[in-house]
Amino acid sequence: MNQTRQESQSGSLQMRKLLTLTLMTTLLAGAAFAPAARAEYPERPVTFIVPWPPGDIEDQLTRVIAEEMTKETGVPAKVVNRPGGGAVEGATAVAQAEPDGYTIGSFVIDVPTMHIIRGNATYKRDTFEPIGIFLTYPFALVALKSAPYKTLSELADYAKHNPVKLAHFGYDLVPSMATFAAAKRLGFKFSADAAYEMVDCSTLKNGDADVMNTTMAVILACRDDINVLAAYTDQPLSVAPEAPLLSWEVPGLDITLWNGLFVPKGTPQEIKDKIAAIAKKAVQSDKAKEIAAPSGAGIYWMDAAHSAERIAKDYQKAEDILKEIQ
Repeated sequence: MNQTRQESQSGSLQMRKLLTLTLMTTLLAGAAFAPAARAEYPERPVTFIVPWPPGDIEDQLTRVIAEEMTKETGVPAKVVNRPGGGAVEGATAVAQAEPDGYTIGSFVIDVPTMHIIRGNATYKRDTFEPIGIFLTYPFALVALKSAPYKTLSELADYAKHNPVKLAHFGYDLVPSMATFAAAKRLGFKFSADAAYEMVDCSTLKNGDADVMNTTMAVILACRDDINVLAAYTDQPLSVAPEAPLLSWEVPGLDITLWNGLFVPKGTPQEIKDKIAAIAKKAVQSDKAKEIAAPSGAGIYWMDAAHSAERIAKDYQKAEDILKEIQ
C-alpha cells in the first residue's frame, strides 16, 4: 500500500510540474507575440526644420517652441535651418522623415498650398498633417520714405508712367502672387522684379528695388526710413497702425501669410497631441510675446482641425490668384 501511495504522489508531482511547465511556455509564447509597449515620446532628440535662413520671426518662435520641448521633456530639441527652393527643400526633408514625431516642419502657407498648385513640391496635399498654426507674419509692401508715393494707389499712378522695381521672396509665394494680382487690378506692371533669399533694409538702400514684399521683423533696423504702403495681414499692424490692409486697397485679396507646425502623415495621435500642447504653451509665453511685439506679428494657437480648414480655404484662394495673374 505504501508503494501505491508513493507512486500516486509521484504521479501527482509530475502532473503539477507538467502543468507548470505548460503554463510558463504559454506565457512566454504570448509575451513573444504581444506588441511591445510604446516608449514615452520623446526618447531621443527632436528636430524642428525651418526652411528659411535664421533670423526671421518664424525662426525665432520655432526656437522658443524647441526650448519649451526640451524643458518639458528633458530631451534635447533643436532647430535646423534648411533654406532653398522657397521652402521646398526643407519641406522635402520633413516629407522624407519617419512619421514618429522626431522631425517637425515649421512651414509657411506656401508649403501646403502654392508650391503644390504650381507643381514645385516633391510632396502631395496629404503628405503632411498640421499640428497647429501659430503665427501671422507682419508682412507688408514697403518703400523708402523718400519715394514719390505713400500709398498703394499712389504707387499705381506713379508706376503707370515710371519704372518701379519690386523685390520679393520668390515667385511661387503667396505674398508675391498677391502683389502681382494687386498690380493687375490697379492697372500697372512692375518694370522689373527679382526674388531674394532675404529682403531687408539693404535691398532698398542699395537700389536693388524701389518697393519690396517683406516682413516687418527684418526691417526693424531701418524702420524710421521705411513707409508701409499696404499690410498683408487681417488686422492693422501694431507697428504701423496707419497702414491700410491690402484687402482694403484691393478688395478680395484677403489671403494672409501664416506659419504652422506640420508632421508627416501617419504620426501617432498621442505624439501630435503632445507636440501641440508644448507648442501652445510656448507661443503663449512672455518670451514669445516679447519676440513678436517689436514687429507686430500675430501670435496665437490654432488647433489641428481649424488649421486644416484654413489650409483648405487658402488653397482655393491661392488657386484663384494664380488663375487671375496668368
